[in-house]
Amino acid sequence: MTLTISRIGVAFAAAMAMTLSGISQAAHASDKSDAEMLVAKARTTIQAVSTDSDFASLRPALASAKGVLIFPQVLKAGFVLGGSGGSGVLLTRDAATGAWVGPAFYTMGSASIGFQAGAQAAEMVMVVTSQKALDSLYTNKVNLGGDASVALASKGAGRGASITADFIVYSKVKGAFAGVSVDGSVLDVRQGLNGGYYGQPVTPLDILVKRTVSSADSTSLQAAVADAAK
Repeated sequence: MTLTISRIGVAFAAAMAMTLSGISQAAHASDKSDAEMLVAKARTTIQAVSTDSDFASLRPALASAKGVLIFPQVLKAGFVLGGSGGSGVLLTRDAATGAWVGPAFYTMGSASIGFQAGAQAAEMVMVVTSQKALDSLYTNKVNLGGDASVALASKGAGRGASITADFIVYSKVKGAFAGVSVDGSVLDVRQGLNGGYYGQPVTPLDILVKRTVSSADSTSLQAAVADAAK
């Protein structure tokens, strides 16, 4: 009887291990697919925003930026922190070569993001203007308006160039310019998407500073950001 029970226990443990392994592999595959889709959408967003005449100041801002966060869809009734939010990517500029590096994956969430009346979702590009702000993204959750200053870009050509803030926000709602306020929002790392995209557990420091990993899938997004910065 003891031997039979022991064999049942071993068989149960083996079955559980196989089940958990299957769940882990499925989750990893889902993260990879979600990450690749987010990168594709981010490329579309940066191309759309950078070629819109309402956002003429984005190109010069990117030309001198430390990095850029791209959120293809920020929802008014989102899932991050129980309120508004969305997922996005961070790319940084190589100080020596000027090439764009990344992406690393992030979330932005808030109890309330300042959408205009009737709006439910927005596309958003956030230019990282200071090294302090960029460094904070590597190590901590960043509270916009608290840990780092944030300003909304103005509509129209030639405006926004004199803005001094750690982050400058460019946002579109239903294809039109909208000054969406993100004061009080929190930026945080999406570890699952980072791991899924690069095939191993990695941090933003690994991706953007140490550069121990890379993905051929990111080439078109890097090229789109480089073009937007011209």
